[in-house]
Amino acid sequence: MSAAQTTMQRNAISLYAKTAHKKAARLLGYALILGDFDSWEAASAIWQARLTETERAALAWAAMRSLDEDHAREVAYTVIQGAGAPLPPFISPMDEASFWADIASESELKAYALACFNRLSKRDQRAFLSHVREAA
Repeated sequence: MSAAQTTMQRNAISLYAKTAHKKAARLLGYALILGDFDSWEAASAIWQARLTETERAALAWAAMRSLDEDHAREVAYTVIQGAGAPLPPFISPMDEASFWADIASESELKAYALACFNRLSKRDQRAFLSHVREAA
């Protein structure tokens, strides 16, 4: 593609693309450059706010089609099924728990939160509930 064609294409995008689409495309660039979990998580949240469900589905479809079948299945399973069981703590239990919670599904969060709460002593349950009420 020549420099003139590239400039025309860039101008067409500037003129005709919706603002939300331009911001979503820019965000893709940032996430690719940074390449870490937090960047992709933020991109996901912002795309949810700015793009329609159909647009997000098309984006996911295109990305999944670019993967080989085994990798696509693994990614889909991870998204749908969540993080699985938390790993044993390596250095700090709170750091490991926070990392796991960042990638866990909502159903996993609820299941583990309830199971952990139920295993606490009555005194620790009261302290936990007091902490949660203060935070709310």
